[in-house]
Parts: sequence; structure tokens; C-alpha cells
Amino acid sequence: MSAPADLNIDHVANLARIALTPEEKAKFARQLGEVLHHIEQLRKVDVTGVEPTAHAFPVYNVWGEDVARPGLAVEAALQNAPAQRDNMIVVPKVVE
Repeated sequence: MSAPADLNIDHVANLARIALTPEEKAKFARQLGEVLHHIEQLRKVDVTGVEPTAHAFPVYNVWGEDVARPGLAVEAALQNAPAQRDNMIVVPKVVE
């Protein structure tokens, strides 16, 4: 199956902040087109009278008691940090 004509794979790649080769663009456009085709098939299913749910089965008591407990010591938390400064882990800047 081919990608839909209105699928802009360059825009999708830009949103994902990834650079794609022309071969990858063709491959991923085809794969995304297949996913969109399956979603279109799901739209045809009659769901009249079916309640929207987040889980297939009821979920009860999923949260434990919110009890304060001692955390890690600063030294233990920073033990495997590749870089640290002022008792904090230093990470690369990701915001433009």
C-alpha cells in the first residue's frame, strides 16, 4: 500500500526532530500510510451504544497509599550521573 497523497512525511519528521534519507522517507511514508489505512477501517465499525473506556476491564485500587518515605541520599542519587553540579545532574540543553 502506498502513502496517502496528503501525507507530508517531511513535516512529520520535522515534528519528531529526525533527519530522514530519501529511502527512509519512502519506507516510513508507506508504513504510516498502512497505519492510517487501518485507522480508517476502524472508523467504519459501528460503536453505537458502546461506552468509551480507558481499559478493557474495570480497574480498581490501582493506587497505593500516598505515604511519605525517605528517598535516596544525594550522594547515592548522583553516584552514576555522568556530570553533576551543585548536587544536580547536568544534562544537555534540549529546548531551542
